[in-house]
Parts: sequence; structure tokens; C-alpha cells
Amino acid sequence: MELLQIILFSAAILLTLFNLIIYFGLNRKITINTGEIGTSKFSIIIAAKNEEKNIPQLITSLKALEYQPESFEVIIIDDNSIDNTFKVSSELTLGLSNYHTFQASGKMYPGKKGALNFGISKAKNPFILITDADCKPMPGWLNAFSAMFSKGYDFIFGVAPFDEGLNIVNKISRFENLRSSLLTFSYANLGFPYSAAARNFGFKKTSFEKIKGYKNTIETLSGDDDLLLREAIKNRMKIGTLNEINSFVYSSTMNNFKSYIKQRSRHTKTSLYYLPSRQIIISFWHILNIVCTLSFFFFMLNPFLIIPFLVKILLDIAIVMFYQNKFGYKFKLIEILYLQFVYEAFLIINFTGAIFRNDAWN
Repeated sequence: MELLQIILFSAAILLTLFNLIIYFGLNRKITINTGEIGTSKFSIIIAAKNEEKNIPQLITSLKALEYQPESFEVIIIDDNSIDNTFKVSSELTLGLSNYHTFQASGKMYPGKKGALNFGISKAKNPFILITDADCKPMPGWLNAFSAMFSKGYDFIFGVAPFDEGLNIVNKISRFENLRSSLLTFSYANLGFPYSAAARNFGFKKTSFEKIKGYKNTIETLSGDDDLLLREAIKNRMKIGTLNEINSFVYSSTMNNFKSYIKQRSRHTKTSLYYLPSRQIIISFWHILNIVCTLSFFFFMLNPFLIIPFLVKILLDIAIVMFYQNKFGYKFKLIEILYLQFVYEAFLIINFTGAIFRNDAWN
């Protein structure tokens, strides 16, 4: 019993310290002037596979960008779709000189990385932005990235919230995305980046070439964002974050648990290839949360053993309530309470799926 108390209360103390670190990281940011029209020239790369239903809203969003058309190009790569992705994209961009649609051929790498690499090889501009075919960038997206790149960054990742829906899968997906974003942005701001969302990701083309592109990231089909970031870290690149509201990139969540678990397991599998230092820190963080959650079940043995559980709940509520608006979300108190436990449970489910499930570029 005494050993159990030491473990549980030590976990509560360490979890509190971790949350303080997250707090300081989230409050450490670079101030940029997004009101000015940017001068950087961008190539926006989108890999699309069977996306005929999503391409129209993507192109509508890109046409609404508040940026000079001559200062950016859009390159859409149809990656062997079996629907009308290529036809829809070509027709919707007909007559627009800065929009180009290609069909991937002779890819150097399998899956999405190969399609993105093909698109980047076609890019004419010095700055590359990556997003997905089902995404909707905010109008100020390019201006915000231009202002940030003027600070000398090699790689930058931004906020990529999910649209609010009505079903439980949507709530779980959105909460998981928020919790992950709180960690990734905080640690990156403290000089310890480890993950990014390819839906809102940018880099200098020369920096991409310096780390040999996706050449050293082919351990798994996924990881076109995280493993590329890993290579940037290994090469001591300057990595920054962008969380200005007008730089957000929105997208939809999966509609059912099967698709959600498949998607999250694929992403979790990528974490198995993080740098060892990142794996240790992130694993330790999740273990602390799980241990404090389990303290609830020792309440009958000793009423005081519920204290680590209460500490965790209060910390979860505080950090989510304080920062959620800055990441495009608004959860109610009752939602935070139950979604946190669902989130912890799915961490275990997704980790199991990452080990036993084969990934695929769908």
C-alpha cells in the first residue's frame, strides 16, 4: 500500500510539473504582423487520391486566399485515383494560370510521400506549403506563413482544427486533435518539436532538399509530416509554430469508429519512428496520465488515493478551458470531463492498432 501511494502521488506531482511546462510553452510565441500583405512566393502542394467530392471546396478556399495570384501556385497531384479527381480538379481550375493538376507517374516513394515528392519536384517557388484535399485554409493563410518565414524559419507548422459535427466520433476526434495540438505546439515553442499536421505545414524548398526530402522517412507509409520533421530536427533546422486564427486550416473528421481507429492507428504507428528522446518524453507523459486516471479505482482501499485522480481532472479542465479557443475549439465542461477518459482509452486502442495493423494510402 505504501509503495502504491508513492507511485500515485509521485505521478500527480510529475503530471503537475508537465502541465506547467506545457503552460509556459503555449505562452511562448513569436509575434508577427499578419496584417501586411506578404511577399514570399509559395507553391501549395496537395496529394489527392479519390477526392472528387472534396476537391471543389478545397479549390474554393484556395481561390479566396488574400494573396497576390502571381505570388503563389497550386499544384494538385492526382495519385492514381479511381474516381474523377483529375477531371474535377482540371475543370475547376481551367483558365487559372497559377493552378496545375498532374497525375502522379514514376513516383520515387510509395504512398502519399511519393505524390507529394512528385508535386514538390514541379514547384517553381522557394517556399512550399502542404495541405490535404479535404481541407479549407483560412483567407489569411499565406500572409501568416509569409510573415513567419520572414523570421528565418526552415519548417513551420500551423493549427489544423476539425469542423464541429454532431456524432460522437467527431467529438472524440476533435478532442484528441486539441490535446495533441496542446502538446506539439508547447514542446515546439520550447525547442523540442516532435510532430506536425500535414494539413498545415510549410518549409523552404532548399531546406527540404538539404535533408534529402522524404528519402530517409520511408520506414512507414505515413509520416510525411512527422518523419520529415524528424529529419529537420536531426539536421538542426529552425522549426516554428503558427497559431494565428487567420492561418488555421480546417477539415472534416471521420464519420465512423472503424475509419477513425484506422486513421489514428496509422498516425500512432508513425510515432514508433520518432527520435528516442521524443519517444521517451511523450511516453512518460501518457503513462503519468494513465496512472493518475487509475488512482480512481483505488479509492475504496484508501480515500486519499483519489487525490491524484482529482489533480489530473483539475489540470485537464484548466488547460483545455484556457487554451481551446486558441486552437479553434469550444468544449463544454461536461464534455471535457468524459472525453478526457475516452481519449486516454483510445490512446491504448490506437497504440495496439499501430503495432498490428498494416497501413495504407487510401
